[in-house]
Amino acid sequence: MTDVSRRQPPTLWNPNAEAPAFDDPTLSRSVRGKVVLVTGAASGMGRATARVFAEEGARVAVTDLRQQDAEAVAADIRARGGDAQAFALDVGDAQAITRVVADVAQAFGGIDIVVNNAGVSTRSAVDEANYDERWDLALNVMLTAQQRIIRAALPHLRQSEAPRIVNIASTEALGATATNSAYAAAKAGVTGLTRAYAVELGPEGITVNCICPGPIDTAMTHRVPPEDKKKFARRRTALNRYGLPVEVAHMTVSLCLPAASYITGVTIPVDGGLMARNA
Repeated sequence: MTDVSRRQPPTLWNPNAEAPAFDDPTLSRSVRGKVVLVTGAASGMGRATARVFAEEGARVAVTDLRQQDAEAVAADIRARGGDAQAFALDVGDAQAITRVVADVAQAFGGIDIVVNNAGVSTRSAVDEANYDERWDLALNVMLTAQQRIIRAALPHLRQSEAPRIVNIASTEALGATATNSAYAAAKAGVTGLTRAYAVELGPEGITVNCICPGPIDTAMTHRVPPEDKKKFARRRTALNRYGLPVEVAHMTVSLCLPAASYITGVTIPVDGGLMARNA
């Protein structure tokens, strides 16, 4: 196990020191060389997160349900000069999680950062016949899977100089909508899991944080007519628009920078002011 005492806080800005150049690689490439495991990375926020990490110099394990989908993202990253490998991972399969996390660690020589992003739409009214099925799916894929991945990665995170965990939840965890109770319950569980793991793993220098995206323009929202999306954004968000996957990705990466070493156990909405406007 890594000696936690070696995990020193980053050097704070000294106003008397010479200012670094704006293109100083230590400013923009703080995750350079770090190994990042991203789940649900073949599309939407997961794909954007994998790409931004790679742009910042990280080595990325792109995981998703289908190998070919994960490989398409990994190949795109490599074509842009990044370092990425693809892994098929069904996060609902406990044995697959154990196997793939071990494969990632072996392929890259360790794991420094885990981003639990995989999700699934489970909208169902409480009295629908398939409600129990949707409930089980939501909790298995979006809550149970996250703790399994974290626990599988822990031996490797403990060997890292700057271990980070970022869990992706949703503003549904903070203010739910009708017919989405299974999804909301799973995402609310993620926020609680984040706080509990932050407290438990903090003494080891492992930070655990949570992001709650609001309305983000992903494939899951493409079924909504554009005019309806505009009306929703104007009515519910402070910025009057849907967010972009890359905006969630940049927040995810920022929580893994050395400058974020004293941030843990927090849940951050990335929602264009949705929660503020509807508080």
